[in-house]
Amino acid sequence: MTQIPRQPNTILIAGAGSCAVAALRPLLATGAHLRVFGPNPAPQITAWAEAGALSHIPRVLTFSDVIGADRLIAATGNTAQDIAAKDIAARAGLDHPTTGHVHFVGAGPGDPDLLTFRAHTLLREAEVILHDRLVPDAILALANPAAKIIETGKTAFGPSWSQGDINALLVAHGANARVVRLKSGDSGIFGRLDEEMDALDAAGIAYTITPGITASVAAAATLKTSLTKRGRNTGLRIITGHDTEGYADHDWRTLAEPGAVAAIYMGKSAATYLRGRLLMHGAEDATPVTIVENASRPDQRILPTTLLSLPDALDAVTGPAVLMLGLAPREAAAFALKEAL
Repeated sequence: MTQIPRQPNTILIAGAGSCAVAALRPLLATGAHLRVFGPNPAPQITAWAEAGALSHIPRVLTFSDVIGADRLIAATGNTAQDIAAKDIAARAGLDHPTTGHVHFVGAGPGDPDLLTFRAHTLLREAEVILHDRLVPDAILALANPAAKIIETGKTAFGPSWSQGDINALLVAHGANARVVRLKSGDSGIFGRLDEEMDALDAAGIAYTITPGITASVAAAATLKTSLTKRGRNTGLRIITGHDTEGYADHDWRTLAEPGAVAAIYMGKSAATYLRGRLLMHGAEDATPVTIVENASRPDQRILPTTLLSLPDALDAVTGPAVLMLGLAPREAAAFALKEAL
């Protein structure tokens, strides 16, 4: 096979799809010689190649391609293929330690005062910040003024970054920069943390996790109630209304028991389904449910309701909300007790 002459500062990208596009964007202005490998290129890759910004080779990366290169970025959008590309680079002696680091940081429910001290420090030191749509401006304002800030939002039924593109962006920046991956609440609760860690593991990029206050904890504090209580519930469930297949299934019989407490995330559009399942398994119509919209933020709203009335009560809710099954605000609970006596 004829070898293409190498040039100084040559970066190879394994993959030519949307993940590769995300990985390439921050590299285009660096002056590096970019060589992209992969069939069926994304239109943007073709356009960049035609403009002379990079070279596109319409086949899968091989061992001979990496000899003499300075760096390889695996951005195929497929974990197994990315690992295979990294293995080729390692055999060619290209697998040098990276100088970057990714910090997964929980931004909490939205109130800047609820950030951890460590989160404050990492935001001030970050060179790149990749944040979710729900992270408010008040928290982003605490970041290093020189940091590159990129929103990687996911919007239900609207424009969104694909998870593959986010992974590629993390790998591209995390190889050489101090990156904060800022996620609303806690990164490990419905934050797709494992998928992003897998991508960094495949690329050999180091990372750490800084926990944050999750919405259900902030919501309970707002309600002045505890998430567990002797004689009421000895356990707490944190569940989602949706999973990758649609509505999420759960142990409905246990959730329907008197005294059960659960924090339900992403439950607005699934409310009718949730109500039906719980009632079917024996829950009382009058089971308290408190909707906490925009927990801890200036526009926070607390909407006490019952399981029977839950879908109707959610009609006016437009912001992110956590549904606190089995809990009522402390004042409402005290009033109900007084009435019963």
